[in-house]
Amino acid sequence: MEITVTIKKQTLVVSLRGELDHHTSKEVKNMIEEVIKNKNVKNLVLDFSHLSFMDSSGIGVVIGRYKLIHSIGGRMAIACATRPVSKILAMSGINRLIEMYDSVDTATTKLQEEIS
Repeated sequence: MEITVTIKKQTLVVSLRGELDHHTSKEVKNMIEEVIKNKNVKNLVLDFSHLSFMDSSGIGVVIGRYKLIHSIGGRMAIACATRPVSKILAMSGINRLIEMYDSVDTATTKLQEEIS
C-alpha cells in the first residue's frame, strides 16, 4: 500500500495505491488519524483513483474516518473510485452516506465551499 497525503487549505487529501484490506487498513487508519490530530484539517478527501481492491476492513476504515471527521464538524468525500471499488461502495451503501466525485479537485472545491 502506498499512501500519499497532501493538505489543501483545510482539506486532507489521502491518495491510496494498491489494496485496502485487512493487511493495510490499520496503517491507513493510523496515518489519517495522525494527520488529523496534528494538522489543522477540517475535511477529508479519499482519492481512490489507484485503489485496485477493498474488502470489509477497508469499508471499516472509510466509515470510521467519516465518523471522526463528522465529530470535528468536518465533511468527507471520495474521489475517483475505480470501477471495482465503486461496486463495493455501492453494495455497502457508503455512496449514499459520503459524496462521491470524479476528481480530487472537484471534491476539494465542494468541501471548501461548504466551510467558507
